[in-house]
Amino acid sequence: MTRMLARLALSSYRWIGTAVYPLVWGYLAVRAAKGKEDSARRQERYGHASAPRPQGPLVWFHAASVGETTAIIPLINEVSRRGISVVLTTGTKTSARIVAERLGSRVIHQYVPLDFKPAVSRFLDYWEPDLAIIAESEIWPMTMMELGRRHIPQVLVNGRLSDRTFGRWRKRLWLADALFENLALVIAQSEADADRFRTLGALPVMVSGNLKVDTDAPPHDNQALKHYRQQIGGRKTWAGISTFEGEENAAGIVHRALKERTGLLTIIVPRHPERCDAIETMLTSKGLTVARRTRNDPITPETDILLGDTIGEMGLYLRLTEVAFVGRSLFAEGGQNPLEPAMLGCAILSGGNVQNFRDTYQMLAKNGSAKIIRDVEMLAKGVNYLLVNDEVRRRMIDAGLETVHEMRGALSATVRGLEPYINPLTVKARLLPRGDN
Repeated sequence: MTRMLARLALSSYRWIGTAVYPLVWGYLAVRAAKGKEDSARRQERYGHASAPRPQGPLVWFHAASVGETTAIIPLINEVSRRGISVVLTTGTKTSARIVAERLGSRVIHQYVPLDFKPAVSRFLDYWEPDLAIIAESEIWPMTMMELGRRHIPQVLVNGRLSDRTFGRWRKRLWLADALFENLALVIAQSEADADRFRTLGALPVMVSGNLKVDTDAPPHDNQALKHYRQQIGGRKTWAGISTFEGEENAAGIVHRALKERTGLLTIIVPRHPERCDAIETMLTSKGLTVARRTRNDPITPETDILLGDTIGEMGLYLRLTEVAFVGRSLFAEGGQNPLEPAMLGCAILSGGNVQNFRDTYQMLAKNGSAKIIRDVEMLAKGVNYLLVNDEVRRRMIDAGLETVHEMRGALSATVRGLEPYINPLTVKARLLPRGDN
C-alpha cells in the first residue's frame, strides 16, 4: 500500500511539474532581475547545454552552493586526474565564480537544471553521464527518478541530514524509501548521519568523515592581506563570521563594550552580503565608524568595524584575527561550519544553536578549541578573555589545528568507496585514442 502511495505521489509530482514548466520562465526572470540568476546562461536551467560534451566517460558532479562546491573540489581533482571528464553543476552565481577560479578548464560548469522532467531529461540526453555524484543533502525527486530510470548510478558524498530535514523525511518514510532506494551508495559524514540515511531507506551506507576537512585552507589576496595588516597595525581584532540577523547587532554591542579597553577593531562578515547596506546603517546609528571591503575604505585609527561585504574572501578576513565567533548560532538555528576558522588559526566562539554541525563542534569543544556562549554578555566576556590572555588563545588555536589534523582522511575514504564506479571509467578513459578525450 505504501509503495503504491509513493508511486502515486511521485507520478503526481512529475505531471504537476510538467504542467507548470512553461510558466517557470517568469520565476527565473524575477530571480535574474534580482541578480540571483545569470541572465546570459539562463537556458542552462532548462537543461540546454552551453558547451560541447567531450568524448569518453563523464561524471556529473552536483554541488548546491559555495560550501558544497569547495568541499568536493579535491574529489573532482582526483576524478579528473584519472582522465575522466567532469561536468559540474551548481545553483548560484557565486559558486559558478568559485568553480571558474579554482577549477578552471578542468571541469565543464553548467547551472543545474530545474527539477522538472523536460529540463532534467534534456540535460541527461545531452551529457549522458556514466555516474552522478551529489554533494551533502541535495535530494531532487525528478532528477533522482530520471537517473534511476536510465540506470545511471548516483552516489551521495559528504552526506548529512540536519535535524529539520531528517524530521521532515521521517514523517514520510513511505516516500523517502521510494526515493532513497535510487541511490547506489551514500557516503555519510558521520555515524549519526549514516543511521539517518539508513532509516530513510538508503543502502548501502558508509562513513567517510567530512570532506571539508581535507580541503586546502581558504585562499586569500596576499596584497590585500598585507595592506590591511599595515593599516591595522598593533590593534587587537576579532571577527564575527557567517552572521545572521541580530548577530551583527550583537557584534556592535561587544565592540562598544570593549573598544576603550583594547583599542579594538571588529570584523563582521555576514552570511548574506546583500544585507550589508542595512547592517551598515544599523551600526552607524550606534555611533560606530564602518569601513567596507567593496569600497576599499581605509582602516584608520577611528575605524570601529571592517564590514566584509564580499563573497569568497573568508580566507582574507580570518587571517586578520585570531578570535572568531561563528554565526547562525546565537539568534538563528543550525550554525555554520567552524572548520575554516580552525584551519586558519582562530580560537572559536559560537552560540549553542549548532545542530547542523553538532559532530564537528563536539570534537572541537572536546579538544578545547571551541567555546559555546549563551548570550551577548557572555560573548563580550569571551572575546575580551581571549584577547587579553595570549596563552589561553594560543592553546585554543593549537587545539583547533590538531583537531583538523585528526579529522582528515575523508577524501581517501570517499575515493575508496567510489572505486567500484570510478575504476571502470578510468580504464575506459585510458583506452581512448590519444586526443579524443
